[in-house]
Amino acid sequence: MRICNIPVDMIYTSTLIRAQMTAMLAMTQHRHKKIPIITHNESEQAKTWSRIYSEETKKQSIPVVPAWQLNERMYGELQGLNKEETAERYGKELVHEWRRSYDIPPPNGESLEMCSQRAVAYFKEHIEPHPQSGKHLMVSAHGSSLRSIIMYLDKLTSQEVINVELSTGIP
Repeated sequence: MRICNIPVDMIYTSTLIRAQMTAMLAMTQHRHKKIPIITHNESEQAKTWSRIYSEETKKQSIPVVPAWQLNERMYGELQGLNKEETAERYGKELVHEWRRSYDIPPPNGESLEMCSQRAVAYFKEHIEPHPQSGKHLMVSAHGSSLRSIIMYLDKLTSQEVINVELSTGIP
C-alpha cells in the first residue's frame, strides 16, 4: 500500500533535514493534499499566534513534530567518512563490528543500543499513545532510530535487530 492511500493525521520526524524533506515529499503524493506544517518549541507569543489559525486552516494541515530523539545514530569520529576511508583508517573488521553490533559504539559515537534508548523512550512517551486515540501517525526518521523502534514493537533481540534491513521509503 502506498502512502497516498494511508490516512495521516500527524507526522513525527527527526530534526535532520533529510527526514523532514522525506516527510514533505511523501505528503505531496497524499490524496488529501493537506499541508504539512513543522511545529517548533517557540515563545509564548508564537504559541498564541499559532492558536489563531482558523478551523479551516487546521483541517487543511498536518502537524509535523521534529524530535532530536529520532535522529540517526551518531557515528562519532566516523561521521562524514565514506566506507572506504573508514576501513583504511580503522580496519575493515573493526568498522564492520561498530556498524553491525548492537552494543559497541564507534569512537566518540553511539551504539545502536544507545540510539535505541533515546528513540524508544521518545516513541513510548510521545508516539505510541496516539493510535489509541484514533490518530494515524507517520514517522519519518532514519535507519538506526527506526530499527530501534521496530525492535521494541516486534520484541526482537539484540541479535535479531542487527540483521533488520530497512529500505528507503517511496511515497
